[in-house]
Amino acid sequence: MNFKDYIRVIPDFPQAGISFKDITTLLNQGEVYRSAIDELKAMVQHLKIDVIAGPEARGFVVGAPLAYALGVGFTPIRKSGKLPYETIEVGYDLEYGKDKLAMHIDAIEKGQNVLIADDLLATGGTIATSVNLVRQLGGNVVGAAFMIELADLNGRDKLQDIDVFTLMNYE
Repeated sequence: MNFKDYIRVIPDFPQAGISFKDITTLLNQGEVYRSAIDELKAMVQHLKIDVIAGPEARGFVVGAPLAYALGVGFTPIRKSGKLPYETIEVGYDLEYGKDKLAMHIDAIEKGQNVLIADDLLATGGTIATSVNLVRQLGGNVVGAAFMIELADLNGRDKLQDIDVFTLMNYE
């Protein structure tokens, strides 16, 4: 299936020069969404995964169903101040700003194998921060899975020691 047929591209959003890849047009097509998750599952099922971590918010709509399909747990990576229990936090640069991500201190058990899942790999800042959080908690990042990769933004450069799996690639 050509998943790009289900991605809406919005020029100059959220600011001039950005070509936003909108996955909502894929998510609202049940069979297409299921196929995308099934294909990601096929790409990563050879890995030994104990839990999937997904960054807020679109990482939830990729990571949670992928965790369900693989029969493993899911843990959210949220923006600062959004989790109710004790957390660790790491600051990072966005494609167009700065932010902090957080995880509960007990979200990952030491030695657990973690797959990080999100909708998009762009500059790699969010995912590198997610990797940092998982590793601080004692987790072993075994891979990162995405629906979309924006290859010309070189996000893989920040994930050199991590296997990256993507459904779609935009140059």
